Amino acid sequence: MPTDSCLPATLAPGRHEPLGATPRDGGVNFAVFSESATAIELCVFDASGQRELRRYALQGPDDGVFHGFLPGLGAGLVYGLRAHGPYSPEQGHRFNAHKLLLDPYAREIVGHFAWAPEHHGYELGHPEGPRSFDSRDNAAQALKARVAQALPAESSPRLNAPRHATADLVLYEVHVKGFSQQLAAVPEGLRGSYAGLAHPASVAHFKALGVSTLSLLPVHFHIDEPHLADLGKPNYWGYNSLGFFCPDPRLAQPAHRDDPAAVREEFRAMVRELHAQGLEVVLDVVYNHTPEGNEFGPTLSFRGLDNRSYYRLAADDPSRYENASACGNTLNCAHPRVTQLVLDSLRYWVSEMGVDGFRFDLAPVLGRTHHGFDPQAAFFTALRQDPVLAQVHLISEPWDAGHEGYQVGRFPGRFLDWNDKFRDAVRGYWLRTPQHFVSRGELARRFMASSDLFHHGARRPTASVNFVSVHDGYVLADVVSYSRKHNHANGENNRDGRDGELCANFGHEGPSDDAAIRATRLRVRRAMLATLALAQGTPMLCAGDEIGNSQGGNNNAYCQDNAITWLDWAQAEADTQAFVAALLALRRAEPLLRHEQWFVAASCEASQAAPSLRWFSPRGAEMQQHDWFDASQSAFAAVFFEARRSAEASATPRLMVLFNPEPVAQAFAFGLGTWRLLLDSSAELLPDSAAGGDTPALSQMNVPARSLLVLRHV
Repeated sequence: MPTDSCLPATLAPGRHEPLGATPRDGGVNFAVFSESATAIELCVFDASGQRELRRYALQGPDDGVFHGFLPGLGAGLVYGLRAHGPYSPEQGHRFNAHKLLLDPYAREIVGHFAWAPEHHGYELGHPEGPRSFDSRDNAAQALKARVAQALPAESSPRLNAPRHATADLVLYEVHVKGFSQQLAAVPEGLRGSYAGLAHPASVAHFKALGVSTLSLLPVHFHIDEPHLADLGKPNYWGYNSLGFFCPDPRLAQPAHRDDPAAVREEFRAMVRELHAQGLEVVLDVVYNHTPEGNEFGPTLSFRGLDNRSYYRLAADDPSRYENASACGNTLNCAHPRVTQLVLDSLRYWVSEMGVDGFRFDLAPVLGRTHHGFDPQAAFFTALRQDPVLAQVHLISEPWDAGHEGYQVGRFPGRFLDWNDKFRDAVRGYWLRTPQHFVSRGELARRFMASSDLFHHGARRPTASVNFVSVHDGYVLADVVSYSRKHNHANGENNRDGRDGELCANFGHEGPSDDAAIRATRLRVRRAMLATLALAQGTPMLCAGDEIGNSQGGNNNAYCQDNAITWLDWAQAEADTQAFVAALLALRRAEPLLRHEQWFVAASCEASQAAPSLRWFSPRGAEMQQHDWFDASQSAFAAVFFEARRSAEASATPRLMVLFNPEPVAQAFAFGLGTWRLLLDSSAELLPDSAAGGDTPALSQMNVPARSLLVLRHV
């Protein structure tokens, strides 16, 4: 590590690219973007990050980039930045050279962040508020970057990455820590870590279940919001990213947490092992805001380097921020250099960390221009043409908190969109409470991949990411066990979290000893899981739903790093897990259940060369228009037909899916010949496979209450 005496007196000329700190030619090249700074200084620290050894003025700017080359040094060098420029909040400038800034391109971050008044560019408590100026130096408390060793291309986890076709995807949304923290088969020292997620016991669960792709909650380096720090709580979910190139050390095994290089390698080893087992890794990424918050927030990195470029500022008052993220600020992805930052970060996580795709949190922010959301915004154009990112999955959370922020179905190209309309339709249809009534027409529309949202342009049914629960909201066991949220543990007097989320307790709030209530809840859960697994589109399972995991009715457990959010393996429902595995096996075995093209009506001429679909009422007659509007009836059937082999041939029926959400059995009559039972979500009836193929061929049957059945034509 350097000492003051061995550091050169000045910087040598540097290159304006790549941005960040790059070891090369026996030294380190530094390149920092700022469109409005008058000068940027590089501050070199000792290995502890506590003593500043020397400051260097970077050269430039060249095309908005300040740069310099520090010879004789390399990986392990600890540094920060100071930016000089006007402090004029009314013009959107908040430069304050008294604040040490974290390099946005830091590959390694050292230090432990704690909230302190010195982190703010203004004087807390001053009558002028954020328009005042704070001259205290925060270097002792600030996070710092450390120059990272270059990673050889031959070690990239991408080299053994599987590539699952979109039609074969089954997403599994999972928190790295929450999954294995209480999994006894994982060694104690690995539980709750990247290594724990890739442990053979974890992998065995994923493979037995039949999922293809793990969708990890955020793993980027993040800090906890000040109000959580005051409450002594963490941001467990991690949606507050500060280091877009660094895996969070809190998710590493304890022996690695104080060494950013070891954390990075543990993450890469996790991806490498999951790939070896045929599993993909998708990251939930938060490029919509930063922890610097609104005008009352701290100056940690982006704000101090170039506030006007990095953030969307209020048009009528640049001292304030647009807040489409509902987190205080909104990244200005319309700016070319912010687009570059996001794309550079994405490429890094693919090329060097090995991941297989991204789920973009509050994704409309990425396409916001001066005229609102634009699916052809420059960011999307750059993203879609990038040759590295062409290899991976792109998934949007298609809403944000801004004006016209709900954009489900409007994302471009090969994006897949989270579809909350599927969630609400499935819950409403199976819960059957008066306030949650969902017609069979609405359920059918969502079951067939929401053509009203996605059947346009070149988008396919797989663009609809279907789910019945995710990290944000009730887990599935709580959907059927609670009638209202129970978020008191969050410390906000139950005011946080979504009010009115679709749920029902079936006669008792919370856990119940009543056998009938417990049986009803299980039956409804299984029906929802079956609907999810067998629907057209891309299914996404929330980790723990397959084992009956509960969060005690907390529908906003973002700050609960404890037994509320950790999967309770001791109480795991083995039968439910086996049922989900059987559902996903059936989906894999039947191409019509994961069809990439839009189905057509069996009567259409175009259906001669394509699979088709028809809908039937319980009496065996094909559904007519008035049937879809008959609110007194809820049961119905979908029949899938294989493609016709010739123009003269008739379409051949293959599968029938029966839906009965009512609390009593429903008689169904079948046309189109006879059928054998493949699956009964209620577990009342014995499927053909369990009976050794000896079940009778059926032309009618009583479909059990609150159940979904699948039959195959014989």
